[in-house]
Amino acid sequence: MNFFLETLKVIVLLVYYILESLVFLVVPVRKKNVSGEIVLITGAGSGIGRLLAVKFASLGATVVLWDINQEGLDCTVGLAKEKGAGRVHSYVCDCSKRQDIYKVADQVKKEVGDVSILINNAGIVIGKRFLDSPDSLVEKTMEVNTMAHFWTYKAFLPAMIAANHGHLVSIASAAGLCGISQASDYCASKFAAVGFAESIDMEMRSLRKSGVKTTIVCPFVINTGMFDGVKSKWPRVLPILDPEYVAERIISAVRQNQEVLIMPRVVYLLWPLKGFLPVKAVVLILDYFGLLDIMNTFKGRQKKE
Repeated sequence: MNFFLETLKVIVLLVYYILESLVFLVVPVRKKNVSGEIVLITGAGSGIGRLLAVKFASLGATVVLWDINQEGLDCTVGLAKEKGAGRVHSYVCDCSKRQDIYKVADQVKKEVGDVSILINNAGIVIGKRFLDSPDSLVEKTMEVNTMAHFWTYKAFLPAMIAANHGHLVSIASAAGLCGISQASDYCASKFAAVGFAESIDMEMRSLRKSGVKTTIVCPFVINTGMFDGVKSKWPRVLPILDPEYVAERIISAVRQNQEVLIMPRVVYLLWPLKGFLPVKAVVLILDYFGLLDIMNTFKGRQKKE
């Protein structure tokens, strides 16, 4: 195909895809049925992971729960069963350790079956300035927030590709779209998680595996305790997110095969500004929203939790 025809084709398709997305803003995509799917959720012992487990269970999915905390897992299992979950399986797994991930993944495949929806949700944050962050904790942040995604994909993606059926969900962060002070390790890990998930999505498209979907989730601060102490300067514009709301939006995004989910919606408008505004202008906007010093009041989740 010559240059003119191919350029014309791209322009026509570009207009079509934009119009299609605008239509779907008004007419929501029909939600797919997840009943009978095997859904694995890391970090399922608390927070968003727990809520997702309960909600997927109520939709008839088989849920496989991973967490490093046995007590938290037991609580999530109980809540899932209260919602009528027929099949709930829990495994203690340290997502900072590659061999532990592979070992537990083999158990899941033998005892439950091939995972069809993988949700990488486990995450940690230090919340200190870069030079005050212990090396061991920086490494662990990258291992849990980023490298664990590599190893879970290695474990479960082959079966999805073979069946041309599956869904990969990366719970990243708005901190994976824009760097902020006192979160260098966290931002780096989430930027990497976003880039990794995008790359795998491109690989699936290149392989013509249209049945393997991806969803990248980038929320602002969620009120789960992980970022306890952090406050929004303008909560009506950029609110601290309610966990129930976030979980519902994630479930809907997965069921509608939505590729990218950013919360709250105002971040969709702020994110592109980085691409064409001068750096000083971007800093000005970040300062206006209180994001330059947002981690100054960070306390984090209490150790007993």
